[in-house]
Order: sequence, then structure tokens, then C-alpha cells
Amino acid sequence: MGYSREDILRMIEQQDVKFIRLQFTDVFGQLKNVAATASQIDRVLANQVMIDGSSIGGFARVNESDQYLYPDLDSFTIYPWRPARGKVARFLCDVHNPDGSPYAGDSRRVLRRVVEQAAALGYTMNIGPECEFFLFQTDDRGMPSLSPSDQAGYFDLSPLDQGESTRREVSLSLEEMGFTVETSHHEMAPGQHEIDFRYEPALQAADDLVTFKLAVKTIAQRNGLHATFMPKPVDGICGSGMHINMSLFHNGKNLFCDPDGPHGLSKEALSFIAGLMEHAPGMTAITNPLVNSYKRLIPGYSAPCHVAWSASNRSALIRIPAASGEATRVELRSPDPSCNPYLAFAVCMAAGLDGIRRGLVPPAEVTENLYHMPQSQLTARGIRSLPTSLFEALEALRGDQLVLDTLGPHIAAAYISGKEAEWAEYRAQVSQWEREHYLLRY
Repeated sequence: MGYSREDILRMIEQQDVKFIRLQFTDVFGQLKNVAATASQIDRVLANQVMIDGSSIGGFARVNESDQYLYPDLDSFTIYPWRPARGKVARFLCDVHNPDGSPYAGDSRRVLRRVVEQAAALGYTMNIGPECEFFLFQTDDRGMPSLSPSDQAGYFDLSPLDQGESTRREVSLSLEEMGFTVETSHHEMAPGQHEIDFRYEPALQAADDLVTFKLAVKTIAQRNGLHATFMPKPVDGICGSGMHINMSLFHNGKNLFCDPDGPHGLSKEALSFIAGLMEHAPGMTAITNPLVNSYKRLIPGYSAPCHVAWSASNRSALIRIPAASGEATRVELRSPDPSCNPYLAFAVCMAAGLDGIRRGLVPPAEVTENLYHMPQSQLTARGIRSLPTSLFEALEALRGDQLVLDTLGPHIAAAYISGKEAEWAEYRAQVSQWEREHYLLRY
């Protein structure tokens, strides 16, 4: 878009904007916010709005807490779900130190750094996430229940799909904000939905995703529902994933496309796949960041469990969609929507580019159903499993220097520390399952 300062001032005046939200994400992907009135726009545009970084997860220590928000002018947008008069606009912001240098704990900066590294090699990465979520009913206090908003299934429509109106409202709001919404539909589980929007360059795609999640939650709440991006809120049914579709461009051409290559894939595409496969265990703590994430990554629920690739096999970690030519892309199927998209996209890009840099070659594709393959056969074919718990994923992360380097020492240390604390707290809990199985028996 290329907004200038004058463009911003004009839009604020013409659109009767009264409040401006300055948004940024913490290390764990939670969207944070400072609001200013429109009268403070000069301070906002002069990068003079300060936050206390010591109060933000994974940010600064108490003795170095002052941080400043630098708004990205191109991210300026007006929220269509707010009042028609006295409108609310937002900027997505980068976080800087008092001396003006980029803050090492800013996850948006992590992705920007990888994008810049790719650009230095002549590459542009386009990313299209497929983000699933659940809509649950709320109780008389407005708190979420585990009762889904409907009992529909895959691709069902109204009247079975009672979340259709909320999906439609989200889609129209996103389009007002400049998104290109391609499809929306009901997913497999009751109350589960998906809205897909057009791929964008990596940083824009991550910005779009945090905006998308806010829009879904806000509009669902307005409609008396609770939207959640928790990976596995209900046992016995499919969880919510966030497949990441990636394509690499060089001089305006899709570098992954080669009509004469296997499945129309170029040598670079195969090396990119090999890089993803090599670093998949080390990336998993980033792409699947919650204790709950690993309740989704089990056989039989449409989520991958093993490090393999295929042109059509949906039980594999990496799939090559049927689209060809300039639409050729690589789909990573393990991530879930609870991840920090800036970190997740950054490590995916870094892993794939590492495969290209080193000229890695992936193993043969796996066409069989991996869910039904016995462990002896998996072992014989050298097919590794993804981590099965957050603990295992953190161990793999510690052992992957490329992923650690991509995150940078500040974020790597803060992220691992925070997730270790989450795992320790989880381990100390006594679950209802344990009570039901052990209380009487023992």
C-alpha cells in the first residue's frame, strides 16, 4: 500500500477516527495493545509511545523495561466492526529500544530478519495459512462452554451449519480491511470452521493472521459465541490445524515449479522439502507450542505424526497440493493456530532455505497411510516421528542450532524458559482422567 504520514492523517480525519490501537505480539504470539486517542497521532507517528516491557511475556527484564512502539504505516486499517462514528483504527508495531535500535525480543523482527536474508539471495517467500477454529456456545455469564455452535460436518451448510452467519460476517469484515478471502467452510468436527485468505509475502501473511484471529474472536463474541484457536479443545474429534502453504519466488518466477521434475517440482523445491524435514522436530516447539498441541498430533485425527512427504498422502507431514505452474507450493501440515505466526513462518523459511543452501535431497515420498504403518516398518524406512509432547519438542529445539539461531538468543531463551514452566505446571496437575481411572481402583 505504501501509506505516507500525510495519507494516515488524511484518513483519520476523513473517516472520523477517534481511537488508535498500537498492537504488537509477545514472544508467545499473544496480541497486545496500547490505545491512544486521535489527538495523539503526532506522538504515535513520531514513535514516542512507550510500553513497560517487563510486564510482557518473554520481553525485557525489570531493569531494562522501557520499550517504544514504532507503527508500521502500511498496516493502518480501520476496524469495520467498531462504531460508524468515532471509529477505531490500528497499527501493527515493531518494538524498539530507547536508543532506537530494534528490540531483540520482538518476534515480528525475527520474521523480518529472515525475509531480509532471503531477499539478499533474490528470494521472496509467499505464505498462505489455512487456519481452523471452533465456535462454542456461551453460558449465561458469557463464559465459553464445550457445546459446539452446531452439529454439522465437513462442507455442510445451513441449517446444519449454524456458524455460517458468523463466518460470513468475518469474511466480509476481512474484505473491508483489504483481505482477499478465497473460501470459507465448515470443517470436520461439530462447531469447527475454516476461512482461507489469499497468500501474501511472509511478513504480510503473519500480520494478516494475527488480524484474522482478532476478527474471528471479536465477531464471534458479538454474536454470543466463543471462538477458540486451541488445537484440541474436545477429545475424540479432530483438532484445529493451521497448514502452512509456502512458495518461493525468484525474479518473479515460482522457483518451486519445474514441469519436467517429479510431480512438477524443481530441484530447489525438493531441497526446500528436505530442509523442512531435517528441522521438523526442532521446529515443532514453535509450530505446536502448547501442551494441548500434542493431543492433536496423534494417529487417526487428520494430523501428521511422522516426518515424511508426499504428493497426495494427507497422513504425511508435507504434502504437495495438485495446483501446478505458478501455483506450485509446499504444504506443511503439522502447525496449529496457537503458534506465534512470526516465529513459525520464520523457522519454516529458515529450514527450507537451509535445505536449498546445502543442496539437501529428501527421501523417497511415502504414498502409504502412515497411520496404519507398523513401527517396525517406519524404523526400517528411516521415518522419524514428530515429538509427542511439549517436553520432547523442547528437547528437539535445544538440539537444532539453525532454529535457535533463527530465533536469536533472547527469544530462544525466553521461549524455552516460558514453555518449560508451562510443562512443569501441567505435569503437576491431576487430571479428571486419572481420578476416574485410579481413585477407586487403588
